Amino acid sequence: QVQLVESGGGLVQPGGSLRLSCAASGFTFSAYDMSWYRQAPGKERELVATITSTGGRTYYADSVKGRFTISRDNAKNTVYLQMNSLKPEDTAVYYCNARFVVRNYWGQGTQITISS
Repeated sequence: QVQLVESGGGLVQPGGSLRLSCAASGFTFSAYDMSWYRQAPGKERELVATITSTGGRTYYADSVKGRFTISRDNAKNTVYLQMNSLKPEDTAVYYCNARFVVRNYWGQGTQITISS
């Protein structure tokens, strides 16, 4: 069955870095655009970054542009989110998403907390 398993979350101080990973299985990973979303307490889920199926194009929310980098390894069926210069407002549950036409899959989420 389809699985998206996020890892790499945790507690980090402001200004620190984290790298999230999302391991995919059960579908043709290389055909799917992959994204990271996040949801902070009391807020709607928002798109953070997207990478196209071949990795040729990326998109970033303005709030993370220049600090976060999305990448993928189609040989490992894994998408990454490198997060630098983290801020308290980056605190949220981060979700991995796979999308191909009408097919849309979600991971279970991983908590990121930025606090001193």
